[in-house]
Amino acid sequence: MNWTRLMHGKVLVIDPIATNRIVLRVKLAASHYKMTQAGSIADAMQVLGQDVPDLILCATNMPDGGPLRLVQRMRKIGLAGKVPVIALSGAEDNAERLRLLAGGVDDVMQKPISDVLLLARTRSIIRAYATASEWTLREGTSRALGFGEAAAAFAPAQTVRIIARDPNCADPWAAALEDRIAANVTYAQPATAAADLEPGRAPDALLLVVGSNEGPQMLQLLATIRSQASTRHCAILVILGCDDTTLGAQMLDMGANDLMRCERSADELALRLNALLSRKKVTDALRDTVRSGIEAAVIDPLTGLHNRRYAMPHLARIAERATQTGKPFAVMVADMDHFKRINDTLGHAAGDAVLVETAHRLRENLRAVDLVARIGGEEFLIVLPGAGLSNARKAAKRLCRLIQSTPFKVPDQVARVEATISIGMTVVDPARGAKATEAQTPEALLDRADKALYGAKAEGRNRVTLSRPAA
Repeated sequence: MNWTRLMHGKVLVIDPIATNRIVLRVKLAASHYKMTQAGSIADAMQVLGQDVPDLILCATNMPDGGPLRLVQRMRKIGLAGKVPVIALSGAEDNAERLRLLAGGVDDVMQKPISDVLLLARTRSIIRAYATASEWTLREGTSRALGFGEAAAAFAPAQTVRIIARDPNCADPWAAALEDRIAANVTYAQPATAAADLEPGRAPDALLLVVGSNEGPQMLQLLATIRSQASTRHCAILVILGCDDTTLGAQMLDMGANDLMRCERSADELALRLNALLSRKKVTDALRDTVRSGIEAAVIDPLTGLHNRRYAMPHLARIAERATQTGKPFAVMVADMDHFKRINDTLGHAAGDAVLVETAHRLRENLRAVDLVARIGGEEFLIVLPGAGLSNARKAAKRLCRLIQSTPFKVPDQVARVEATISIGMTVVDPARGAKATEAQTPEALLDRADKALYGAKAEGRNRVTLSRPAA
């Protein structure tokens, strides 16, 4: 067996005391992490030059600078913000913790550290950075493929929702955040936290205040939040009101992004929350850029219909499904008649208006399951899954009437423009036995419909012509 495939990630441990390094190495290696170690910041930079880890655990009592020095040097080589750093502190020092968090350290864990909590935090933070890295990679791919960057838009203020069983537990945190973060803060009880969200208005971050004996309810809520599409990408910070490391580990494994104890300061809460909100804003922007790129790749910008790049693979899937189910389907190619005359006499703006309205009429008068795509200048592909010859012919004739019956309103013209379409069609019916000599590839189906379209044009236009059925 190739044990390297079981590795969950690479962790660099930096500690001047060899015994501490060995203990951490043994604990994490037992959970299938690949371990490297260094006794100083200088040694760590040499390790980073050879192999970039997924996480760094750095002791605060380093002889040459500590975690902040490490972050500073990582920033110079472009690794800051790309590799998470957890500081391991030997003392309960609130001022030191705030200084480390403000300086760019992702978390501060106090020794002695619970093994369960350490492993859960390791999994959580590596997972979060891996997700961000994946979206960065996708965004880079989108740019390489020439997809346009998402248009900048006004970004509303971020929102934070505090979830606590008792408003008296939430009020102090809300008051403390008022002057420390720029986000709008609201409150909800666990029982209604997920249900009362407005559609499309999920908060950017959720603050779960977990009191004694509230663990099971909050775990269930956390699972619900992460399972729903509307809240899946919310940043989640848990304030743990009891010293239950097992519960804290469970919360992290269930999808919480960060964890702090309730006795910690409001300044620490603000630092952690601002870091989560900042990271979410970047990830959301990357996700929107990728989504815009994908849409640009498969959507015709003029009509809003799918384009040829999307339509041909989709037609292949419809043909494959028809073979599996034995149900028929129809393929049509519709082409505007004498469209060049509209462009030449009225201008391209008028031609564009006719195309947009034609696309609208086609889409509005077909089923949601039907495919309508613009595959050329004035040419449209229409695919009707489950439609046999009779129903497909009726649908095609109806579309011709819809285009002819209502003239088109175009810019800068008082009189409306009359237009018609011609449709060539082929029908595949596997249940009737397809002929072996006829291919069912998207290209072959499109070619047969195209040849039928030539027939419709030759016969006078504004009509439907059927190719020889493929069954």
